[in-house]
Amino acid sequence: MEAPASTRQLKVARELQKSLAEIIRSKGMAAFGGAMVTVSEVRISPDLSVAKVFVSIFPSAKAGEVMDSLQENVRSIRGELGHKVAKQLRIVPELVFMLDSSIDYAEHIDELLRK
Repeated sequence: MEAPASTRQLKVARELQKSLAEIIRSKGMAAFGGAMVTVSEVRISPDLSVAKVFVSIFPSAKAGEVMDSLQENVRSIRGELGHKVAKQLRIVPELVFMLDSSIDYAEHIDELLRK
């Protein structure tokens, strides 16, 4: 079980989430095959060296394609992030993109409720 995040971790995570959302938005939907990509959450390790970036993808059918694209471009995204947060962070954390499946879960529950 993970320890609760410190105030610093939460502040850094919020800043990273905002900056990553801007970076991904600037790439445009065309870069992700027309899918809409949202940074839903960022969790950062206690030493601020690794950030798990949870993304939700709509439509979910394109999730695999978008996740592959994010993994292929992780270095350039991290580089852009470095320029954005250079004043706030000494070291830019490693980025690990994870699929946030909460939208799929919500759709599944909605479907069950309709039945």
